[in-house]
Amino acid sequence: MVENPVGKVALLGVPFDDNSSFERGAALAPNKIRDVLNHGSLNGATELGVNLRESKQWLDAGDVDISSSDNFIDKIEQRCDQLLAQNTRLLTLGGDHSISYPILKSYRKFFDKITILHIDAHSDLYDSFKGNRYSNACPFARVMEDGLCDRLVQVGIRTLNLHQNEQIEKFKVESLEMRHWPLAQPLVFQHPVYLSLDIDGIDPAFAPGVSHREPGGLTSREVIHLIHQINTPLVGADIVEFNPNKDIDNMTAQLAAKLVKEVAGKMLMGL
Repeated sequence: MVENPVGKVALLGVPFDDNSSFERGAALAPNKIRDVLNHGSLNGATELGVNLRESKQWLDAGDVDISSSDNFIDKIEQRCDQLLAQNTRLLTLGGDHSISYPILKSYRKFFDKITILHIDAHSDLYDSFKGNRYSNACPFARVMEDGLCDRLVQVGIRTLNLHQNEQIEKFKVESLEMRHWPLAQPLVFQHPVYLSLDIDGIDPAFAPGVSHREPGGLTSREVIHLIHQINTPLVGADIVEFNPNKDIDNMTAQLAAKLVKEVAGKMLMGL
């Protein structure tokens, strides 16, 4: 288990969307986001004062090569194991949300205590969806079954049905629905945090490039504020479900790149 601060934060791409329950396209996101980060209008500075382009602790670890959906869990978990064992924390770009499960399988080997902050329009707690237990609608059911975190806090949720409410009760998930927004008090964490950020947690007015547009979501600023306000070390993150095929004038690509910067900056400050 990791006890001492680690030395680096790596951007890791997972161009995989075989478990998308609606429309494909999220596999195109890692390259699109990298293109905006490296060749777009953004500079390297984050709002918290970290300059990614000047940091020797920030690197790009390339993409996970997944040959088929049959081995996606093993491939992702093994690559995460390799990097975490080298004292490198991960900011992973999906891809669909199914990738979070193998990432967290790896993280649990290295962290005794971990809290997941999950920003999403959907709870992703289905036991199975369309016959697929590894659908992008199911990763947090698998996470909770396997005991991969000590606490799961979900923000932005606005699509709950009876089954999902039953799963929330079963797994003792803290589901903070958008109908109760804003939060009565800031989130407070006791353990290191892993952030799983589904782009459709943000309102489609800000992020139209998603497969599941769900009006009534968070603003870009509200999500950035949630990231900045994390009060314990942010030790890992994934940004998932951006679908470039659905984007309008690169609006979502620009937002995803901005979120990468702010998440990376927050992670680097905790090293």
